[in-house]
Amino acid sequence: MTRRCCLLSVIVLWTFSSYAGMVYADTTLPEAVRKKIDSIFDGQKGTFALAFKELGTGVAFFIHEQETFHAASTMKTPVLIEIYHQVALGRLTLSDSLVLKNEFTSIADGSSFHLSPEDDSEQELYKHIGERRSISQLVYLMITVSSNFATNLLIDKATPKNIAAMLEELGATDVRVLRGVEDNAAYQRGMNNTVTANGLATIFEKMAKGAAVSPAASAAMIRILLDQQYNEIIPARLPAGVKVAHKTGWIKGIHHDGGIVFLPDGRKYVLVLLSKDTDDDKAAIAAMAAVSEILYNYVNKRS
Repeated sequence: MTRRCCLLSVIVLWTFSSYAGMVYADTTLPEAVRKKIDSIFDGQKGTFALAFKELGTGVAFFIHEQETFHAASTMKTPVLIEIYHQVALGRLTLSDSLVLKNEFTSIADGSSFHLSPEDDSEQELYKHIGERRSISQLVYLMITVSSNFATNLLIDKATPKNIAAMLEELGATDVRVLRGVEDNAAYQRGMNNTVTANGLATIFEKMAKGAAVSPAASAAMIRILLDQQYNEIIPARLPAGVKVAHKTGWIKGIHHDGGIVFLPDGRKYVLVLLSKDTDDDKAAIAAMAAVSEILYNYVNKRS
């Protein structure tokens, strides 16, 4: 028994090494790179999570990858995938249209709620209540400019139940999409969409490998994600020529970004950066952008 305990201790110490309070999963990243990342996050108030997977080499690196975070707008990527999933099943087409109706039902108590354009990053749709927009148009607005209105319309169409089944099939059950955006009654009861860095990385890895719905659907979704308009974190400090297909998310004290980074030579990697309980938005964003740059430099120098 004593020998088994000692052996277990050795394995645990080998699998998890700690620097300044950060716990790192087993990785093949050089210690110098890990320490650079730790020096960025150390001193920042809040909790940060990271998932990095270099496709084609098997190099991976994680920090707090199983920690649960409020999803903010990162949950819009699973909605995107489920829409394409239902297209593949023949349940709808991207040319189908939905009525722009600003009335939604809370999952908490069945009450109705409305979205406010002032709280949405996209406001043009609100000027066209009663008109119709194609699913293709709504999907594009949901991802590229993070439209909450488009998101809620699409969640009602896709349904959280179907999204959950799709996430289970992808192996990302630690990503949970329970409801639409701004369902305050549900929020007050703690009924929130949640993610982990590991869960989001799994989604993007599947997509990068053409395994999210189908190779054609994965490629189509990547094209949409490449048009992301909010680029303050993962792409912010990367050189021209590096493309990033990604989705951000933010609410007070929370800033996230996750996606696929494409190098000009064809190599690619998945990166997810999450934060919560931060007290300085600009500092948190800058820290995560700096970590993104460190990981890019590591991959680029290995060419």
